[in-house]
Amino acid sequence: MITENLLLAALPPDVYKQLKNNMEQIELLYGEILNLPGEIIEEVYFPLTCLISVTVTMMDGMTVEAGVVGSHEMVGINAFMGGRETTQTEYIVQVPGRAVKMKARLLLDEFDTNKLLRDVLLKYTQAYIAQISQNVACNRLHTIEQRMARWLLESSDRLGSDELFLSHEFLSHMLGVRRAGITETANHLQEKGIIHCGRKKIKTIDPQGLEKISCECYQVIKEEYDRLLRFKLER
Repeated sequence: MITENLLLAALPPDVYKQLKNNMEQIELLYGEILNLPGEIIEEVYFPLTCLISVTVTMMDGMTVEAGVVGSHEMVGINAFMGGRETTQTEYIVQVPGRAVKMKARLLLDEFDTNKLLRDVLLKYTQAYIAQISQNVACNRLHTIEQRMARWLLESSDRLGSDELFLSHEFLSHMLGVRRAGITETANHLQEKGIIHCGRKKIKTIDPQGLEKISCECYQVIKEEYDRLLRFKLER
C-alpha cells in the first residue's frame, strides 16, 4: 500500500483498498475554502502535499488557527461523529497541493459497518482533539517565538518540506498576533541562523535549533499521534 497520507497508511491494507475505490485525487488551490461554519459536510479530504488551516473567526473579524491539517490527518471528522455540519470552524487551504477526497456519506457507511476503519478513525479523532487542546494551552502560556517555532515545525512535517510559502500577515492571522510581532520574531530567528525569510517564503535552516526554541507542545503532539496511530513523526 502506497499513500502520502499517513492516516490512510495507518489503515489495514484491505480497508484502504476498499476506500480507495471511492477516492479521487484533486488539486487544492491557495485560499480555497473547503467548509464554512454551519455547512453540511458533503466531502472529506485527505491531504497529500497541501496544508489546511482550521480557523475560528470572531465577531470583530479576528481569525485564529485552532489546528492544522496536512499529510497526517483528514478534513471532515464531523461527518462520522454524529453530525454532518461543521461547527464554528472554517477550513481554508493555506499551502496549495494535492489531496484525495471522497463522499462523506460513503465514509460514514464504512465507518458504521467496518470495525477496523472505525478503530483507526476514532484513534485519529482522539489525537486531533489532543492537538486542538494543546493549541489552547500553547496560545495562552507560551511566547510568540515558541509558538512560531512550533507552527513552522508542524507545518514542515506535514508538507515534507523545510520551505513554506506564506506571508508574515498570514502567519499573524494563524497565530492570532500582530503582524509586527511576527516580523520581529522572524527577524530574530533569522539572526540566529535558524530560518531564512524571503518574499512570502520561510525556509528552515536549522530544524534542531528550531526544536530547541519550540515549546514542549510540538513533541507532546508528535508522541500522541505515534501512540494512537503507531507511526513515527520524525523529521
